Amino acid sequence: MWMVLEETDQGIIEACRRGDADAFRSLFEIHKDRVYSIALRYCGDRVEAMDIAQEVFLKLFSAIPNFRGDSRFESWLYRIVVNCCFDHKRKALRLGPLVDDFLGMLRAPGDGALQQLMRDQLGDRVRNAISALPPDQRIAIVLRYTEGLSYDEIGEVLGCTSGTIASRLNRAHKTLERRLAHLAGGKNA
Repeated sequence: MWMVLEETDQGIIEACRRGDADAFRSLFEIHKDRVYSIALRYCGDRVEAMDIAQEVFLKLFSAIPNFRGDSRFESWLYRIVVNCCFDHKRKALRLGPLVDDFLGMLRAPGDGALQQLMRDQLGDRVRNAISALPPDQRIAIVLRYTEGLSYDEIGEVLGCTSGTIASRLNRAHKTLERRLAHLAGGKNA
């Protein structure tokens, strides 16, 4: 969807840079769901995600005249979202919707109450493990697995190399594996 909108965005962005309020409303309409989704997946709280999204668009409104086009607009917007998420939550965050979506895909029709309870408890444990990750690893997980960005795209958003992203994701995977090993019958660290 982002790539299809890129050409349309260019005209809208130019109009926004000139101060066209209608163009900014159009830009908001195009990107509001994606911004909210990233914020929600990062913080796990709908009200907080709405606050983050509002903050993103306030920053975007004031910063768009400075957008030079050195990078894709989407990457620049992701960077604003990431910064707002980091600013908004420096402590432990929940990543509930990501796990809920994953668990929803695993649910089979006709599951009994016991199986549902076990999945819910598993989801809580996974959410807690993810929320305990350092913010740089947590946002890399969100951008990779909920937004489907490549290592290069995440690196562009976060201002680092794809190698750094690979390292962050590797550390996050190892930490999660260690913290969740007991769920698969391994040792609990």
